[in-house]
Amino acid sequence: MSRPERSMRSALGRVRHHGAAGEGTGHFIAMRWTSVALAILGPWFAVAASLAIRDGGYTATIDFLSDPVNAVGVILLVVTSFYHMSLGMQEVILDYIHRPFTKVLLLLLNAFVPLVLGAGAVFAVLLVNFGV
Repeated sequence: MSRPERSMRSALGRVRHHGAAGEGTGHFIAMRWTSVALAILGPWFAVAASLAIRDGGYTATIDFLSDPVNAVGVILLVVTSFYHMSLGMQEVILDYIHRPFTKVLLLLLNAFVPLVLGAGAVFAVLLVNFGV
């Protein structure tokens, strides 16, 4: 008589050949890529801004953001930061919030608040760069 196969997977998981939801790998990769991008963009911004804006004045800040290279770097930093934050908060909400209504509400807020804040920040950088 053969021994039953021991597995940590559920019967449905063995049939579908997925994990719990089948989305973990993409989320894991996105978190790692955004972490690498932030590890590069964060120090760049800290050094470039501190060198360019020594006096901390308004005109020095506008001059820093008016340079196209700096504007693109700041936009990449803002977009990557908000996306990374949204991914991390999504995991926290899915793992620790158990009430369905609260979970859905927080997931919706997690989708729209970073989008609105990021769009506003990108718009502000573009407004400074191109002027009105």
